Amino acid sequence: MAYETIIVEIEEGIASITLNRPEVLNALNDKVFNELEEAATKLAADNDVRVVIITGGEKVFAAGADISQMASSTAVDVATGEKPSLRAFKAIENMPKPVIASISGFALGGGCELTLVADVRIAADNAQFGLPEIKLGILPGAGGTQRLPRLIGIGRAKELIFSGCFIAADEALRIGLVNKVVPADQLSAETQKMAKRFAVQGAVALRLAKSAVNEGLRMDLEAGLEYEHKCFSLLFATEDQKEGMKAFMEKRPAKFLGK
Repeated sequence: MAYETIIVEIEEGIASITLNRPEVLNALNDKVFNELEEAATKLAADNDVRVVIITGGEKVFAAGADISQMASSTAVDVATGEKPSLRAFKAIENMPKPVIASISGFALGGGCELTLVADVRIAADNAQFGLPEIKLGILPGAGGTQRLPRLIGIGRAKELIFSGCFIAADEALRIGLVNKVVPADQLSAETQKMAKRFAVQGAVALRLAKSAVNEGLRMDLEAGLEYEHKCFSLLFATEDQKEGMKAFMEKRPAKFLGK
């Protein structure tokens, strides 16, 4: 897949999307969002892809939205214009396979919001996170006010949003913003290790497990439990369920076929 602002690579069932605008610290603009949406849509439909990794550079994951693109916008422009960031993030969040954000350096503004649409976040020890939009007289408008409170709690999210302050990787781990922190020189290897742990699982079970969590969070508990049971029941119609349980009883690794 050839793009101008991102690099997409696939190896052994693991796809990597790398933000590639180093000259502007991987600032996110409409072109980036459109390419992210296209790549996510194609990877979602590729049955050979089991896991997707989103990453940036060693010193910066993404330093927010491209302010030069937004500075002259009016309220009408923003309210009535296309919403490429929302479409891109929705496409990534709804991918029927695990998505890992692998974060080194700054993940700020829209860059931080991009990490929030991943299923799992692994950070280098040099990573810094923040939503500094309030310092520009605006608010996080690509899901930050909605996804962040759901991830780390309302109080902590409001503190970050209201102050615009940055936090280091160890603090991000403490409050649950990231799943794991590793030395910067081990980030790629640790991300690949995590991706491979996901990739060997049954693709159908992964897809329905992700759906059960994501959709269930949009429901009340009773409805969520019903939806979970529906997903659970459907898996008993798959070959992978038969293989997984047979392998367990035979004390051997399962060989899932994704069907």
